[in-house]
Amino acid sequence: MSAGVHTVAVIGAGKIGELMLSGLLRSGWPVDRLLATARRPARAEELTARYGVRVVDNLIAVDEAAVLAVSVKPQDAAALLDEIGPKVPADKLVISLCAGLPTSFFSRRLPEGTPVVRVMTNTPALVDQAMTAISAGAYATGEHLTLAEEMFKPLGQTIRVPESQQDAVTALSGSGPAYFYLLVEAMIDAGILLGLPRQVAHELIVQTAIGSAVMLRDSGEHPVKLREAVTSPAGTTISAIRELEKHGVRAALLAALEAARDRARELAAQAD
Repeated sequence: MSAGVHTVAVIGAGKIGELMLSGLLRSGWPVDRLLATARRPARAEELTARYGVRVVDNLIAVDEAAVLAVSVKPQDAAALLDEIGPKVPADKLVISLCAGLPTSFFSRRLPEGTPVVRVMTNTPALVDQAMTAISAGAYATGEHLTLAEEMFKPLGQTIRVPESQQDAVTALSGSGPAYFYLLVEAMIDAGILLGLPRQVAHELIVQTAIGSAVMLRDSGEHPVKLREAVTSPAGTTISAIRELEKHGVRAALLAALEAARDRARELAAQAD
C-alpha cells in the first residue's frame, strides 16, 4: 500500500478520532475519502454537521475504507474487534490510536498478516502542533509507516519509535500537554498570590511558555544550557530553583511519568 489519498475510516470518533478527522480535512484530504463511526446517533449528527463526513456503521466502514483508524477506548477495543475482526481483509491497514494497546492485541483478533501501525498523538493536533509517535506491528512495512506519517504530518511532528517505547511515549508526550497546563495553572496562581490580576498573570505565563518552547526547539541547545543562561549568581531565578528542588519537583515528575507509563501497561492488561 503506497502513500497517497486512500479512504480512511475513523472507527470510534471520540476526541482523538475527531482530532485526526479535522487534521486530515485541514490538510486537504477529500471529505469523500473520509468515513467515521460513532456509538451514539447524536455524536454521528454532530460529526456530520461539523465536518461533512459520512458516518456509517462499523461493518460498512470496514468494507469501504482502505485504512481503518481505531480510536475507541482501550477497554472497548476487544468488543469492537470481535465485531469487525473476521470481516477485515488482510490487505487493509489498521492504525491503532488506543492508548496502551500493543499491535499484538490487534493481530490476535485480525486475519493473519493484517498490517497494524500503532500511533500515539496528542491534543495539540487541534492547532497543528501535535507530537505523533508511530510504530510498526509485525506485518507493517515501510510503505505502511510512510502512509501513516503522511496522514499525521499535517497535525504536527511525527517520529518513528520501536513499539517497545510506546508506553513511555504515552506517558511523556501523549499525556504531556496536561503536565504543562497544570504547571501554567500553578504559575498563574502564583502570579495572583504575588499581586497580579489573573489576566495579566495569564498573558505573562502563556507567552513565556510559548517563547521558551520555541527557543528550546529552534536553538538546538540543551535545556540545561538555556536554564543556566537565565540563572545568574545570587539572583531571583536561582532562589526559585532552590525552592523547586527543595520540594522535589524533579523527583515528582519522574514518579508521575513512571505512573503514567505503568497505567498504560495496566490498560493493555485489562483490555486482554
